[in-house]
Amino acid sequence: MKLGVHIGYWGLGLTSEDQLAVVQEAERLGYDSVWTAEAYGSDAATILGWLAGQTTKIRLGAAILQMPARSVGMTAMTAATLDQLSNGRFILGIGTSGPQVSEGWHGVRFAKQLQRTREYVEVLRMMFAHERVEYQGETIQLPLPDGPGKALKLTIRPVQEHMPIFVAAIGPKNTQLAAEIADGVIPTLFSPEHVRVILDEIQVGVDRAGNGKTVADVEIAPQVQVYVSDDREKARNLMRPFLGLYIGGMGSRDKNFYNQLVRRYGYEDAAKEVQDLYLEGKKEEAAAAIPDALIDAIALCGPKEHVRERLAAYRDAGVGTLGVTPVAFTREERLEQLRLVAELAS
Repeated sequence: MKLGVHIGYWGLGLTSEDQLAVVQEAERLGYDSVWTAEAYGSDAATILGWLAGQTTKIRLGAAILQMPARSVGMTAMTAATLDQLSNGRFILGIGTSGPQVSEGWHGVRFAKQLQRTREYVEVLRMMFAHERVEYQGETIQLPLPDGPGKALKLTIRPVQEHMPIFVAAIGPKNTQLAAEIADGVIPTLFSPEHVRVILDEIQVGVDRAGNGKTVADVEIAPQVQVYVSDDREKARNLMRPFLGLYIGGMGSRDKNFYNQLVRRYGYEDAAKEVQDLYLEGKKEEAAAAIPDALIDAIALCGPKEHVRERLAAYRDAGVGTLGVTPVAFTREERLEQLRLVAELAS
């Protein structure tokens, strides 16, 4: 199992110099990859381009580039450019985002997401292969059939012969699709004890691919929050605001993929209570209502020996890359958490 570090959204607490120090220390410690995110603040591509020039070995992952924010052509251009800037270290993670961001920020209807993802990846593969793109799908038409556009091909090439494409997926159908068409899946709120929830869907997807692909060909690359401390209550409490937001308030009552996932883990009552409280504006009460057992299942928090055991559980579950997010609010604290995880994973 490889380690990655997630630096998340830019500008939330640490300076650019702090974040760079975190990434460079992760590279020194032997972390395989660094990942950055985007929603409606910092964008991922700019940050990764900046990091590409200040690192030498660590791979650079987008988790994720939002499909509603970019035409497929723009994503191919960005990925190829980042791969050249980093000398072949780029990992292209893509995802649909959610309806609130897609429609509220990007002005793109949140519809036909499965078909759109399938076509998006198909066209990306054509572009990376340096093919002249002619594609008439349900959600992507290149060139447009009723105008002056002409079939074009990408004028630069990625360094990597095969650009790794990962898809952010939580629900069953999206996980199946990711396994069928992509190289990896990026789950959130992943629980190693419930890996069968994902593996069953990955099996469906690789069977559907019908090209000899196996479950082992699909890398599972979850993000997990981490805080190593002998004070277990403090460590758990640090996890609560993030988990409360995702389980309780990420999306609408009917379309919260994270809440639905927690229900599939067997926490139906807790998922309902957290969501009810959060949507009533009682965010602190919502966070407090998250069971300790659920926090322990989907986060790395507590004493060294506990975290060491949990890291082994992720490894045993077949995780290929574990992206850790230190829940610490100063440069030194984050650096210390990175060092502890590297030590405990070795």
